[in-house]
Amino acid sequence: MRVLLRVEYKGTEYCGWQRQKNGLSVQEVLANAVRETTGEASVMHGSGRTDAGVHAMGQAVHFDTHTSIPLSKLPIALNAHLPASIRVLFAREVPPTFNARFDAVGKTYLYKMYSAPVTSPLREGLFAFVHKHPDVKEMRRAAEHILGTHDFKVFQAAGGHVKTTVRTITDLTIREDGEEISFEVSGNGFLYNMVRIMVGTLYYVGIGKLRAEDIPEIILSGKRDRAGKTMPPEGLYLKEVRYDLPEA
Repeated sequence: MRVLLRVEYKGTEYCGWQRQKNGLSVQEVLANAVRETTGEASVMHGSGRTDAGVHAMGQAVHFDTHTSIPLSKLPIALNAHLPASIRVLFAREVPPTFNARFDAVGKTYLYKMYSAPVTSPLREGLFAFVHKHPDVKEMRRAAEHILGTHDFKVFQAAGGHVKTTVRTITDLTIREDGEEISFEVSGNGFLYNMVRIMVGTLYYVGIGKLRAEDIPEIILSGKRDRAGKTMPPEGLYLKEVRYDLPEA
């Protein structure tokens, strides 16, 4: 049967989701846990890659198995073989043709940053640190120009290879809580480093390096150097992956 997992992980100590020769990946650790639990060498298919240092609250992963372990008990069984930095939250059976990557109809990402006189050890690896606190009202004005369907090539880092750079952003919410600011963005898909560049561009608006009114022209230009910086990976979380599946 084909099983869909929802996986949470702290990406600080991993080279990213995808298995690599030069470091330990979440994919590799999860595959090892499946082998220890079921005795099977299964390939773990994620909804998409997360880079080194990036976290997930709801990464979606599918794999095939013949295990007799009830799906209600499978997360507990897998977690017994996983480090504390990775946890399986949920498991369900899906159709044999289901694909965690290609069947996703939407994703939500969360980005967290803070500003303070000195860096915070308790936020290390979980937030991006910025020296200057941005104007949240201006960032929200700029965010309005990002909503909708656009060619977001300007928010794609070098190394991205896709057939089209047109995406639809359905929601972009910016919240402020003292020193901390969070960005929650939902859409039908995202380009390589898109969220980190998008947040970096909004941050430039917030500190006066760009104007909110500049955003439409920047997007239309398609030129990466017109947008803001790529924010650090540690502030980024894959929050949710959505599918058109019946209730489990």
